[in-house]
Amino acid sequence: MPVGRAVEAPRAAGVAGLVFAVLFVASVVLLHRQPGAGSTAEEVRAWYLGENASRVGVVGLYLAPFAGIAFLWFMAVMRHHVSALEDRFFDTVLTGSGIVFIAMLFATAASAGSLVAAVKFRDAPIPGPEAVGVARSLAYTFFYVYALRAAAVFMVVASTIGRRSGGLPRWLALAGYALALVLLLSVSYAPLMALLFPAWVTAVSVVILVRSLGKGRSS
Repeated sequence: MPVGRAVEAPRAAGVAGLVFAVLFVASVVLLHRQPGAGSTAEEVRAWYLGENASRVGVVGLYLAPFAGIAFLWFMAVMRHHVSALEDRFFDTVLTGSGIVFIAMLFATAASAGSLVAAVKFRDAPIPGPEAVGVARSLAYTFFYVYALRAAAVFMVVASTIGRRSGGLPRWLALAGYALALVLLLSVSYAPLMALLFPAWVTAVSVVILVRSLGKGRSS
């Protein structure tokens, strides 16, 4: 029975990590397609009156919670490995950074999608460019300033756990350190920055799945 659990837990982390990466990228891309801070009143009105365009924004808003739930599952299995190492320091930092990341992800989605949700579901008037700019700036602040830095801390701790336990190859742990450093020090709002964390989670998930499948065949 313990062997079965040891195989199932990493596999669950791998699947949850892949689900998170897909939903996270989809949510960010869909929310990013809304009018930007420099849009004119005519562009904003045209986007909100376009039925398909506004639906895209709502879909992006509602995908974010499911991405957070998938990441919560991924984080829970990572904590299982920390407990096995009996290291409360890493357990605390991993849990704290993961929760902060999820909270900031939800705040980002709420800020970016609040206007389109109000128009679609509360019959609110179409916002002006100023309101759109404020909502966009708030979402960018939550995401690039806070969420990605919490993600960087999570990457550092998870990479350390993987390196110490042998659960991750050395190259992937080093890649986690390097990408985390970029996220911690960067002041850029470039869309590419948003893809670094899900790319790393995808790589970790693939490694976990491949190793768990290998253990399943050998048992």
